[in-house]
Amino acid sequence: MRFSRPDARTKAAVAALAALALLVTLVVRGRQDLPGVALALLCVLLTMIAAVSVTAARQGDGERPTAAPAAPGQPGSGQYGIDADTLETLDPRDTVRVMRERRRGRGSATGEGG
Repeated sequence: MRFSRPDARTKAAVAALAALALLVTLVVRGRQDLPGVALALLCVLLTMIAAVSVTAARQGDGERPTAAPAAPGQPGSGQYGIDADTLETLDPRDTVRVMRERRRGRGSATGEGG
């Protein structure tokens, strides 16, 4: 039998319920020894998992459809049009300068001295 991967909402619900159950157990039993500390840490971990899962679910709801891929040789959206070979040949300071200029929309970095 094969199970599908649970989505973020399911993970958040399960982690939140488990954290709540551990919290109730800690409050009712009032343990202040090593197992009590371990249960408290597990409760914190489950709460963090639930929070991250809720955030993932919210980001998944706001996903936009992806744009069509760019033409070959043209930078896609979010890319600056510099390939790995170009980055390897540039000095790190030049690389940073070129990337900043392209981000500002100045165009190419030719003709400027450093």
